[in-house]
Amino acid sequence: MQAWKDYQEQNKDRFLNELLELLRIPSISAKSENKADMVACAEAVKQRLLEAGADTVTIYPTAGHPIVYGEKIIDASKPTVLVYGHYDVQPVDPLNLWHSDPFDPTIKDGKIFARGACDDKGQFYMHVKALETMVKTNSLTTNIKFCIEGEEEVGSPNLGTFVKENKELLKADVVLISDTAMISMENPSIDIGVRGLSYIEVEVTGPNRDLHSGVYGGAVANPITMLAKMIASCHDENNHITIPGFYDDVVEATPEERKLMAAAPYDEKEYSADLGVDKLWGEKGFTTNERTGIRPTLELNGIWGGYTGEGAKTVLPSKAFAKISARLVPNQSSEVITEKLLNYFKSIAPAGVTINAFEHHGGEPYMTPVDSKAYKAAAAAIKDTFGKEAIPVRGGGSIPICALFEKELGIKIVFMGFGLDSDNLHSPNEKYDIFNFYKGIETIPYFHKHFAEA
Repeated sequence: MQAWKDYQEQNKDRFLNELLELLRIPSISAKSENKADMVACAEAVKQRLLEAGADTVTIYPTAGHPIVYGEKIIDASKPTVLVYGHYDVQPVDPLNLWHSDPFDPTIKDGKIFARGACDDKGQFYMHVKALETMVKTNSLTTNIKFCIEGEEEVGSPNLGTFVKENKELLKADVVLISDTAMISMENPSIDIGVRGLSYIEVEVTGPNRDLHSGVYGGAVANPITMLAKMIASCHDENNHITIPGFYDDVVEATPEERKLMAAAPYDEKEYSADLGVDKLWGEKGFTTNERTGIRPTLELNGIWGGYTGEGAKTVLPSKAFAKISARLVPNQSSEVITEKLLNYFKSIAPAGVTINAFEHHGGEPYMTPVDSKAYKAAAAAIKDTFGKEAIPVRGGGSIPICALFEKELGIKIVFMGFGLDSDNLHSPNEKYDIFNFYKGIETIPYFHKHFAEA
């Protein structure tokens, strides 16, 4: 609608500046020293929602970081869309690899470089500005509720309790989430599923203290060596995961779905070049797109032990540690897989060391039905603004709360992400194209229009 475009064009500089202000708040949920920043960010989100036209906005405290809830109710008889997003961000380590301060947003080549630029401040803020656009142009066709949490990056430990205790408050017809990516702006796509997550930590203990590697080396099991051997045993020569029962519940993609995925634009040389690798790696028998979408994975997220400071220290360490995550596909249970992971590492402990393994957090995989009214509304909205049909794809990341929302609220989820896989999510130099930010604000009102009509 022309009124939307005119309003957005007249206010686009302000929209961008408001996002930059939000990005300056170091809302790192994983670090206790940023607790005050989390509160400040929640307050900023509340203020922006009120300014955009929300009738009421409330900050709900939790056992961890607060949840911001807002709503704009125009007519109880009209459909209600629940927008979910998160204002917390990942830690910035390693800081020395950033080209600019992660909390001092830098614009270069049309891209915003900052922690949270795409994941998820830039993406959920599109919905705030879309709300403002529709309110200011008197064209809102649905009721809109916002649930913006501050713990997504640490597994949403308190969101489940909030949802269970506030089902009437959150009552809606669909959950709309922008925390995913498109293939490209030239090839718009919609994620029809996200993978689940199981995250554990393993601690290997050998001698009761660090030892001199010359005096004791060769006589005492080195925890780092033992841990490395255990981790190496998790994949076979075909990069297939060897943990007993890991694939038991995997729902295999149909030949039709694999054919559809193969039709999506993909350039392996470009993919490799962007990552700076000369050869890709993965499970034998599957393409890169399949490995990152329809197949479960097991990854080592961090490993440490012994001496890692400057210079040399000939030590045989007492302990070694690793953080390990598995991405799960439909029908796999995070609870089941976590138990299998923990049991596996405990069962293969070599003589001479002891194992302590425990869970951090997890989440379930989720699939969006492509025949739903919400998916069709999202596809129609993208066609309106991109002039192309959206390609349905499966995302490789995880959004732990998806299965929770469906279970507790009895409604489906639709994803409308405008990020790119190359946006360095969870990495140094995270970025978000300004074009994508504006494109999301342009497209989201069309979703509400089509969903109301459906």
